[in-house]
Amino acid sequence: MIPVTKPYLPKVEEFENYIRSIWDRQWLTNNGPLVNDLELKLKNYLNLDYLLYVTNGTTALQIAIKALELKGEIITTPFSFVATTNSILWQECEPVYVDIDPETFNIDPDKIEEAITSKTSAILATHVYGNPCNIDAIQNIADKYGLKVIYDAAHCFGTKYKNKSVFEYGDISTTSFHATKLFHTIEGGAVFTKNPELLEKMAFIRNFGYCGPDTFSLVGINAKNSEFHAAMGLCNLMHVDAILERRKLLSLHYRENLKRLKVKFQSLDSDRDYNYAYCPILFDSEELMHACMTKLELSGIYCRRYFFPSLATLPFVNHKSMPVCDSVVKRILCLPLYDSLTIPDLDMISRILLRVQQYPVRNSTKQKDFGGLIANRIEVSINGHEKKIN
Repeated sequence: MIPVTKPYLPKVEEFENYIRSIWDRQWLTNNGPLVNDLELKLKNYLNLDYLLYVTNGTTALQIAIKALELKGEIITTPFSFVATTNSILWQECEPVYVDIDPETFNIDPDKIEEAITSKTSAILATHVYGNPCNIDAIQNIADKYGLKVIYDAAHCFGTKYKNKSVFEYGDISTTSFHATKLFHTIEGGAVFTKNPELLEKMAFIRNFGYCGPDTFSLVGINAKNSEFHAAMGLCNLMHVDAILERRKLLSLHYRENLKRLKVKFQSLDSDRDYNYAYCPILFDSEELMHACMTKLELSGIYCRRYFFPSLATLPFVNHKSMPVCDSVVKRILCLPLYDSLTIPDLDMISRILLRVQQYPVRNSTKQKDFGGLIANRIEVSINGHEKKIN
């Protein structure tokens, strides 16, 4: 089986060394030494002055909205993971959706201004698949109308915009260190800002609002992370450069292999240093997408319709037609991509996709795979080697 993703795991001995140190100290959480060490090493690696390590990427968004004291409407994208919208609603604000750019899949800056009202307090944009938004255009709009900017940069570890970490931009940027991300701490996330006063405020929010042993300055939550999670992050940070290089190699190999497939790849601008966090392909038709996904699943290869559905169609929001997004969510598919994926596996995936295009399946609904045998000749991967089944 080839899953859509696998978490990177360091050598178990590396992790055990940190775990033993936790046992020796018996300091498990509450801003322990490994959490502090991870924050310092992340700041050095990313060349940033300020960040806070938190429990997950969703909590990071909630803290950002709370710290900026946002009210009313927040302009956002319908093409993101549900956590983006949920965080807005959780903080009792209203998401106002703006359609996406058909090439980058990010929020379309040209459509933001027409969505601004007297109730608008901020723009919350997602750097989709780790590909930065048009940051300059968004900031110009925010400055013109006096709005705050938050970036959901959950996919963006290692991404740069104009030679600086993408986390530097906006009033607050947030990210996820979930196990599905290329850099992970099993569960985790972070908030970033260039404003030291705002950082201090978020630090209080992260820890119940504590500002002293028996003093509380504001309403807070428990968004601290543990020493065990920080240990995984410290291990993985040592390998992240190699992970980034491997993902780039695999992604470019996909692009080369699939030149003849009726799909397009996400547009990447020259002033953005991309991290190849995902490998999304946009099919010419929904029918071809379903046919390819079905054929791959019958071969034990699993992709993901990411993102699906459009957030503007969720049952708990005000529905609004988003023509570009509505079209993209029907045709987008993320292919398997992870550090241990082999070139032979990738080549096999590519051949199956091209074969489906050449010999389209009449009925793209999922078929039964009787005993693992498929009528057509399918190549499957066993321990990284190819085997043909007739």
